[in-house]
Amino acid sequence: MDILEKVQSIFSHMKVSEFMNSDVIYVLPNRTIMQVKEILRLKRISGVPVVDSQKKVIGIISIEDIIRSIEKNQLDSLVEEQMTRRVITVELDATLRDVMELFEKYGYGRFPVVDEKKRLVGIVTKNDILKAVAMKLGILYLHDERRKKALDEDIEKSLITGTSINKSDSDFYFKIDYYDINSIGIGAAQLKKFLLTKGIDEKLVRRIAISVYEAEANVVIHSGSTGEIYCFIKEDSIVVRVEDKGKGIENLELAMKEGFSTAPDHVRELGFGAGMGLPNIKRYSDKMVVLSEKDKGVIVEMIFFIN
Repeated sequence: MDILEKVQSIFSHMKVSEFMNSDVIYVLPNRTIMQVKEILRLKRISGVPVVDSQKKVIGIISIEDIIRSIEKNQLDSLVEEQMTRRVITVELDATLRDVMELFEKYGYGRFPVVDEKKRLVGIVTKNDILKAVAMKLGILYLHDERRKKALDEDIEKSLITGTSINKSDSDFYFKIDYYDINSIGIGAAQLKKFLLTKGIDEKLVRRIAISVYEAEANVVIHSGSTGEIYCFIKEDSIVVRVEDKGKGIENLELAMKEGFSTAPDHVRELGFGAGMGLPNIKRYSDKMVVLSEKDKGVIVEMIFFIN
C-alpha cells in the first residue's frame, strides 16, 4: 500500500468532530457590520456564522460581505441585511473526505458544523484539515521501519522537535509503579503540584495533568512494565515524555480511536480502561507523538505551548 492509499484509508473514517474547532465565534443578526469588522480584526479570522436565538445557523458574514458594505458606505447596517443567507453546513457525522469535497466544490474558506437539530457546534477550515492530515501522517510515520531502530535505542532526541533530550537534566521525574492500579494518577498529581510551584498557568497545568494521567494509566493497565515520566520546562513550552518497556501497542491507529480498549474486565470495574487514553492526550496536548511496537514498549511525547 503506497502513501496515497494509506491517506485515503485514514480519511474514510475520520469524523469532522475529531478536527473541527468547537470554540467557534459567532454573531447574532442584530449586530452591526462595524461590530463584526472589529471582531474579525481582533480574532484574526475571515468570517463568522450568524445564528438565531436557538443557535441555529441562518447565515454567514465574511470579509467579502464587509468589503461590499464599505463600498456602499453601510457599515452601520445590521448583519441580517448584509449576510450571505445561503449557508452550506457540515453534519457532525461527516467524514474528512466529505469536508474536503465541499471545499473543492464550493471554494469557501470555512463551513459551520451543526448537530442533528441544526444548531451550531463548531466550524471547520482548511487549516483544520491540514492539522488533521499532519497528525495522521505523523502517526503513519511511526509504522515505518525506522521505528524499530528508534525503539531499540535509548532515544535522546525529542520525537516532536528533533532537539536533543538529556533525561538526567529533566526538571521533573517520576517512576510509575505498574503493580498497583490504585497508584494511577500519583505521578500526574505530583507533576501538577510541581508545575504550579514554578508559576505555570493553572489552565495549562490542568491540561498537562489530564494528559499525563491518561499516559500514566496506560502504563499501569497495559504495559506490564515500570514506566517513567520526564518533564522539561522550556522557555516557550513544556515537554512531557512518558515511557515504558512493556508490551507495546500492536495497532496504533486502532488505539487512537475513542472507545477502543484492551483493558480486562476487572480494570473496567474499577472505572479505568474506557478507551479514551490516547484520544484524550491528543485532545489536551498541543502536539503529541506516540512511538510503539509490540514487545518494544511505548513512548508518548507531548508538548504544551506556554503562550
